[in-house]
Amino acid sequence: MIFRNPLKLLFYLCLLIVILLVGYKTYLNLFMQDFSSLHSTQVELIHERVKPGEAVNFAVVGNINNSIGIFEERIIPELNSSGLDFMVSAGNAVSGGGEDKYRALYGSLGHLNIPYLLTFGPHEYEDFGSFRFYDHFGPHFYSIRAGNARLIFLDSTGKTPWRWQIRWLNDLLNQDTSNARILFIGHPPLEPKQDPLFDQDEDYLQPAAFREALLKEIDDHDIGMVFSSNVSLFSEQERNGTRFITTGGAGGLVLNNETSFYHYVRVNVTADGEVSYGLEKLEVGQHPVWKTLESLWFFIYSLFYTGYLNFILIVAVFAAITIKLYQIIFIGKDYYPDYDLDPAPWLEKPLRISMFTNNYLPFIGGVPISIDRLRQGLERLGDKLLIVAPSYKDQPQNEEHVHRVPSLLTMGKNREFRLANIFQPRIRAQVKAFRPDIIHVHHPFWLGSLGLFIARTLKVPAIYTYHTRLEHYAHFVPLPGMLFRNLISHALIKHFANKCDGVIVPTYSTEEYLRMIGVKTPTFVQPTGIEYQKFQDVNRADVDKLRQELGITDEKIFVSVSRLSNEKNIDFMIEAIDALRQQTDVPFRFLMIGDGHQRDRLQKKIESLGLQQHFTLVGAVPPDEMALWYHLGDAFLFASKSETQGMVILEAMAAGLPVVAVRSSGIDDVVRHGFNGFKTPEKQDQWVEMVKELLEDDDLRGTLSNNALEFAADFSVEQFAKDVRNIYASTLALVDKKRHQHPISGLPKSGAP
Repeated sequence: MIFRNPLKLLFYLCLLIVILLVGYKTYLNLFMQDFSSLHSTQVELIHERVKPGEAVNFAVVGNINNSIGIFEERIIPELNSSGLDFMVSAGNAVSGGGEDKYRALYGSLGHLNIPYLLTFGPHEYEDFGSFRFYDHFGPHFYSIRAGNARLIFLDSTGKTPWRWQIRWLNDLLNQDTSNARILFIGHPPLEPKQDPLFDQDEDYLQPAAFREALLKEIDDHDIGMVFSSNVSLFSEQERNGTRFITTGGAGGLVLNNETSFYHYVRVNVTADGEVSYGLEKLEVGQHPVWKTLESLWFFIYSLFYTGYLNFILIVAVFAAITIKLYQIIFIGKDYYPDYDLDPAPWLEKPLRISMFTNNYLPFIGGVPISIDRLRQGLERLGDKLLIVAPSYKDQPQNEEHVHRVPSLLTMGKNREFRLANIFQPRIRAQVKAFRPDIIHVHHPFWLGSLGLFIARTLKVPAIYTYHTRLEHYAHFVPLPGMLFRNLISHALIKHFANKCDGVIVPTYSTEEYLRMIGVKTPTFVQPTGIEYQKFQDVNRADVDKLRQELGITDEKIFVSVSRLSNEKNIDFMIEAIDALRQQTDVPFRFLMIGDGHQRDRLQKKIESLGLQQHFTLVGAVPPDEMALWYHLGDAFLFASKSETQGMVILEAMAAGLPVVAVRSSGIDDVVRHGFNGFKTPEKQDQWVEMVKELLEDDDLRGTLSNNALEFAADFSVEQFAKDVRNIYASTLALVDKKRHQHPISGLPKSGAP
């Protein structure tokens, strides 16, 4: 029990805190009141406060950086009581261009009692922030008149072409009648006389042509002041009568020395156009050491706009990590397999197996076909099966061995991806009534998760088959690709596999992957079986008839079988075939068997390259006819890197086809380079070279064909079912042994056999 282990209780408490706070942050992002075109409202407020021709007083701040400790708690109260007409940000009001940062800024600006205007700076531009700035505030460059002053805001990020801005600025100033002109631009046009710490060339206005053109406009049109941010200091210098001020102390990290300190600038413009300014320093801390530490703390504090809540979030995350590290380092574990098991009692009787899968026949794919072959093999051995799978429009009728689950959601061009209704109570009732000895799940989420939950509820072992390299399906998930690949997918598989009682993998390289990501559950290497004999029984006359129907004459035929989806790397093969036809005189044709949501796009690519005579998208082929289609080929080509075994490769070998494939975890253990095919890195020239060699060398192709046929003979469905049944029996024996052991010592309980 969790409550008997305080460390585990603390871990789950920390995890709960993290979930609640992330949920709260999501709420702030998704459900807070939306806001748009704020600058239009702010300009109206400024015009109400400052009439044409009147004097105007305003504050300029730079590098707010979503600061709470400095900007929201220190500067805003001063501005509210200062009698100033409005506030201007010289850039970097946010710490990044993400939606949460913009919403945080909106929350902070809500405490201001005076209007405000923002300069579009480098931080506003980050993380696709340009469209957020445009939606929430307004254009990236613009101008307003306040009193007798012209305020001009330029985009220094490169988002807006600088030549267009210079032309706009020149036209604007040629028609301007104001007495004072003040310009705001995020990157400083001039480097400060001081030596800022850690500054780089890109911190200043680039390119040089933009900088020179802007300085010329400033000289020609008598612009009195230029404000910038992006460097964490206060700097002022004069050039040809124009005052250039860099202000970067409204919240970001400063050094608390003579030039880098927290501050803002007051600007006064008289009715006659006389411009003056004053520096307003903020005293933060006393002792120099404490000043530096406090400024660093405010910097960290300002990164998290929910303040103390995010501090708790950080503490909770690190506490969870600490506890997990403690468990890894200090709690002893025995990783050796238990060889003292007797699976005989379970091998000697029929087993009742319930399987859970997110897709199944009539959906055509490697996982459904593998499950169905295992079902047939186990039933021939006398076992009883219940498969829990989504329902399909054209599914077979009267399936005694399948419990179909209606879908909540269907996705894909042909609605091939289905999200089954796992909340249906009838699923649990059906499985409970079936009384399974073991539950076998084929996916680490959704119906797979339900299967694991029911296994724990019924107190029966759960076996998980790792079919799919989940990280290669990042394009289906609305999350940053690297985040999904490097963290979520690996963590999901690790967490799920470690909750199961056994994991089946098709290859040794896949087993190594699971060990590397931290899977500790007993793992069994068991390749998926193929219907080997079915490929030997193909009638040659039927093959010749199909060749005639397809218009195949004397050209060599390449075959591939795959779902037409991004992770299958079909684009690589199309481009490679385009390169191959330019390197050989041997006539050939590529038949791509399979369907998917990318079909239309791939067909257009084939047509754009003029490959219609060489590359054909055949579409879906019924499973019963696949052996016939394989026998059309002279070689099998493959480029997918998302496979854990590549069952279609074994099927191709069973039809006597040598293979050329891109090296990956699912290929390495099946394709033996130079024996039954070739495997190359994902480099077009090397892959094409191997395909060309098979195409042009009949003797080599014949030798590799014979070897492929011999290799595939070891992977029959019958042997596959027997081996999986042994895995079931061994897992049942292990679980039974654990139930009869003392929970701490590991010794048999009193009275246990």
